Amino acid sequence: MTEFLIRHFVENYEDVEKVSVRTAYGVLASVTGIFCNLFLFGLKWCIGFFLHSISIMADAFNNLSDAGSSIISLVGVKIAERPADEEHPFGHGRVEYIAALVVAFLVLEVGFTFFKDAISKIRHPQEMRFQLFSVVVLILSVAVKLWMSYFNKKLGKRIDSKVMMAVSADAIGDVITTSATIFSVVFLKLTGYNIDGFIGLGVSLVVMWAGVGIAKDTLEPLIGQAVDPKVYLQITNFVEKYDGVVGSHDLIVHNYGPAKSMASIHAEVPNNVDIEESHAVIDRIEREAMKKMGLFLVIHMDPVETEDKKVLAIKKDAEEIIKEMDKRVSIHDFRVVGGRDHKNLIFDMVIPYEYDKEKQNDLREEFARRLREKNDRYHAVITMERSYVASAAE
Repeated sequence: MTEFLIRHFVENYEDVEKVSVRTAYGVLASVTGIFCNLFLFGLKWCIGFFLHSISIMADAFNNLSDAGSSIISLVGVKIAERPADEEHPFGHGRVEYIAALVVAFLVLEVGFTFFKDAISKIRHPQEMRFQLFSVVVLILSVAVKLWMSYFNKKLGKRIDSKVMMAVSADAIGDVITTSATIFSVVFLKLTGYNIDGFIGLGVSLVVMWAGVGIAKDTLEPLIGQAVDPKVYLQITNFVEKYDGVVGSHDLIVHNYGPAKSMASIHAEVPNNVDIEESHAVIDRIEREAMKKMGLFLVIHMDPVETEDKKVLAIKKDAEEIIKEMDKRVSIHDFRVVGGRDHKNLIFDMVIPYEYDKEKQNDLREEFARRLREKNDRYHAVITMERSYVASAAE
C-alpha cells in the first residue's frame, strides 16, 4: 500500500533531494494522516458516547488532534518549500521543525486534558456497557495506526523528515493507548469491574510522554546538534579525496532544514605548494560539494609540513604521547618554531567535553612533562578545543 501511494502520488519519487519531491512526500503523508485520523475520530467518538467510556473518548479526541497535527504538518511542509529570499538566504526549511514542535504541544495538550478527565472519572465512575462490535472497531483502529506509523516512518527516513518521524512515534503511542482502552472494555466484560478511569489516566500519561519525546527530537536541530558521525565521515572523505589535500579537521555543520545544510572545514594543504595552486583545489572542492552533495561548504586552508623529516618525527612523538594518555584526544595544525637550543611545538589539541579546566591543566602539564623526557628543548604551545562531532569519529 505504501509503495502504491508513493508511486501514484509522488512524481519522480526516487529523486528525494529535490525540494518539489520532498514537498510531494510531505503532502502525501499529511493528507493520508488527515483522512485516516478523521475516520478514526468519528468511529471512536460514536463508540465512546454510546458506551460512556472516558478512555475511548480520550482516544477519539487524540485522533482528532492527530488530524490537526497532519494539517499543521501540511502547512509546515508547504512553507518549508519556499526558496531562499532576501530575508532568509538559507531558505525556509526550519519551518518543518517548528511544525513538528507545534505537533508536540498539541499532543501534550490533549494528554493533559484527558488526564484531568480521567481523575474526575476515577472519583465519580460512570456506568459502562460492553459491545463486541466496539471492540472489533477498536482493534481495526490499532491496525490502522500501526500502518500509519510504518507509513510515516518509511517516508520520514526516505526524505529525512522530523515531522514524519514525529507523526510515526505519535502513531505508536496511539497503538498503545487504544490497546489499553480495549483491555479496559474486555476487563469490564470478564470481571464486572470498571477500570476505565484508571486506564484513561494511563492513556493520558502515555500521550503526554509521546509529546515530550516529539518535542525533544524537534528541538535538537533548532538548538543546534553535534555533527552526526556518518555525516562527518561523508564530508571529510569527500574533501580529503582530492589531490593537494592531506587532511582535514574542525568540521562544523549548520542545519537549515532537511537536506539544507551549510558546513565549514579546515583542509590541510602542503606548505611547499604554491598558494594559488592550493586555492584552486579548494575552490573546486567547494563547487563540487554543492553540485554533488547539495552542501554549501566553506573551506579554510591550513598549510602543514609534509616533507621536513625532523618536524614530522617531532609530530609523531607528540602524537604517540597523547595517544598513550587518552586515545580520544587528537592534535592538528602542528608547527615547530625555534632554533638549536629551544623549539616551540605549536598545535591545537581536541579534547572530550568532559574535560573541565582542572583536567585540561593536568593533561597539559603531563603532556609537557613527557615531551621534555623526549627532548628537554621542546616547549609545547597548546590551544585546547572541542570537537563538533557527536562521537569520537576522528
